[in-house]
Amino acid sequence: MMMQQMHTILETDWGYMTAIWTDLGLWELDFPVKNKPEEPKGEVTESVKFWSEQLRQELNMYWRGFAVAFGVPIDWRGYTSFQATVLKFTATISYGQTTSYGTLAREINSPKAARAVGGALHRNRVPIVVPCHRVIGAKGTLTGFGGGIELKQALLLLESSEG
Repeated sequence: MMMQQMHTILETDWGYMTAIWTDLGLWELDFPVKNKPEEPKGEVTESVKFWSEQLRQELNMYWRGFAVAFGVPIDWRGYTSFQATVLKFTATISYGQTTSYGTLAREINSPKAARAVGGALHRNRVPIVVPCHRVIGAKGTLTGFGGGIELKQALLLLESSEG
């Protein structure tokens, strides 16, 4: 069975972000880009229009330095059970806080799985909403981020400043 996906373009303070939605919620979110992507073809449902506007507003508050608890639903399908566990835990890491791969592994009762945690975070389709940038190396090093280490550093700096 094919899952219907609907695309929306979100205009945010840090650039344009493409969001992909399913009937269950957010499936994928791209990092911001300066140039507006081509408008997606196809209709979107009323719930996707609502979620898209909610996410745009939440992202803009986030980019402005406010602690945001993202409220849009996430479609967790397509992840292994382990990946979903890692990502759902990562979604609970508070704004301005960080944890290490090893600590996260211990928190989900897989103390020897720090590398596997990194692998699961690498599969995160919805960065920022699931804040994988808040997971850092054991000695505070910034490692492994799909948007690049510079963006990871920028996000952590944004979160460390008092909005």
